[in-house]
Parts: sequence; structure tokens; C-alpha cells
Amino acid sequence: MLVLTRKVGDVIAIGDNIKIVVMAIKGKQVRLGVQADRNTIVHREEIYQKIQQETQAALQNDMTTARAAGELLRGSADSLDAHGGLSRPKKTSAGFVVRRAVAAPTAEDDDEA
Repeated sequence: MLVLTRKVGDVIAIGDNIKIVVMAIKGKQVRLGVQADRNTIVHREEIYQKIQQETQAALQNDMTTARAAGELLRGSADSLDAHGGLSRPKKTSAGFVVRRAVAAPTAEDDDEA
């Protein structure tokens, strides 16, 4: 960490595009100004941390939703019955899932109805 002593009006340069200006000193508080181009995002640390937490929570939520959707799609395709409806998979006493194999409907099936 770089530690600097500055007076009111002094400037600290960070790279080519960011300047920190000491605006005022009042007791234990220092007022700083940040000069940066419009593409540079500047936050107080506590706001930055909150944004990071919310972003992480949203990503977790998206992953959970995507995983559930994928399981739903896989389960739906595997458990279609002969009439295109969903049949509920059955579990054996050992906990294995059993799905019954069903032939796809044919044109003849439509004529019988």
C-alpha cells in the first residue's frame, strides 16, 4: 500500500486517466474529488462490496434456475407417455428410477381415435 501525505488542493494521479484531488480536510475527515473519464466506474468501498454480493447472488440464482430447467427438460423428454402426456417416473425399493419405454405415436394411432 502506498501511503501519501497531501494538503488541500494536492493531486494524486493513477494511470493516465484518474486523478484524486484533496478538496478539504475537516477534523478526521478528508474530502476527495475523483477526476476520471465517463467510462471509469467509481464507487465507495461499501457500495462496491454490496454490488459484488448482489451480482454473486444473481449468478447463483441464474445457475439454479438453469439447472432446474435443464432437469425439467431432460425429465420431460424421458417420461412422455404414448399420448404425449407426462408419466411420473417410479422408484424401486432400492431407490432406482424406472421409466417405461413407450413407442412413439404413429399415423395409425390418429386414425383409431
